[in-house]
Amino acid sequence: MEVKKHSKFQRYVMPGLIFQSVVIAGGYGTGAELNEYFFRYGPLGGLLAMCIVTFLFWAIVSAVTFEFARIYKTFDYRSLMKGVLGKAWFLYEICYLVIMLIVMAVVAAAAGVQLNALLGCGKWLGTLILALGVVYLVVKGTGAIEKFLSMWSYVLYAVYGLFLIITFAKFGGQIGAALTAADSIHGSWALGGAEYAFYNLACVPLALFATRDAENTKEAVGSGLLCGLIGILPAILLYLAMCAFYPEVTSAEAPVNVVFDHLNMPWLRGLFTVVLFGTLIETGSGFVKAITDRVGGAMDDKGKEMPKWLVPVITIVCVLLGVAISSFGLTGLIAKGYGTVTWGVFVLYVIPILTIGVYKIVKGKQAEKALQ
Repeated sequence: MEVKKHSKFQRYVMPGLIFQSVVIAGGYGTGAELNEYFFRYGPLGGLLAMCIVTFLFWAIVSAVTFEFARIYKTFDYRSLMKGVLGKAWFLYEICYLVIMLIVMAVVAAAAGVQLNALLGCGKWLGTLILALGVVYLVVKGTGAIEKFLSMWSYVLYAVYGLFLIITFAKFGGQIGAALTAADSIHGSWALGGAEYAFYNLACVPLALFATRDAENTKEAVGSGLLCGLIGILPAILLYLAMCAFYPEVTSAEAPVNVVFDHLNMPWLRGLFTVVLFGTLIETGSGFVKAITDRVGGAMDDKGKEMPKWLVPVITIVCVLLGVAISSFGLTGLIAKGYGTVTWGVFVLYVIPILTIGVYKIVKGKQAEKALQ
């Protein structure tokens, strides 16, 4: 059956929207990750780390990955890492599974924290709603996930933009003062930007299914560069808003709630919570879908068809494991969990794709020219 191709706009932008939808997670969306990786270097130091280091790593690695996938038709993390690492690809899978469990735990914890902050209900309710949303989307399949993730990204940008405009209007002077203070930059801010970039780069292969329609190097590399920009921009908007209440935000489990406490706009807080809930479901769905795609790909290689019942079973198991791990709390998961896998992603993905991957891309492009 012929697959309908996306428009050129979608081919350039869709992978970035998928990446942003998955990378935002519970720590990014609540500001907890921004606290852990950026504010410790001062407001300006953190901003420089995001705008320069994190953006460049995300853009460059995404561009190389998407071009590799275009040439070698590796549209899931299993086939990609087999193409780059060969028989050692399973080492990356171990790292990915650890990241997936931590991320599922973080989004489960964040869902509980946010709904509790808004409604004062038990944290279990937010976690339950999240779990049902993830299971529903993954079972519905690729089309539903792609449509929801891309649509919700537009909603996210609109709400984040409104959030920043209102915060700047009310507290713009405080934001400016924080960024220009004598101690606004300190420490090895570039290292913080790199650490944040590395573990989140595990999300790039999760966007590969949206790159299938790239017709040439310009589209593959262009969508990769846009991926970095689309991924980091909402973080920058949220970070700037949080700067208004530095250093108060650095001691909060969900720093964004500090901003809403000062804004005292329940309607905006409610709107933001709804949007954040959608992003948590996006993140969880993206990570679990990669697992189901990996299992399906392995069964295809053996000439077997993946049973329909296996997708919901895998999804439910992943969600339940995440919920169990979420008992460690949002702050603890981010501070201890992510640091454990950051350098694993760097060694098993970033270095190989920028060396072996680039070498194979050159070889592949030479083969393409020879066939023309």
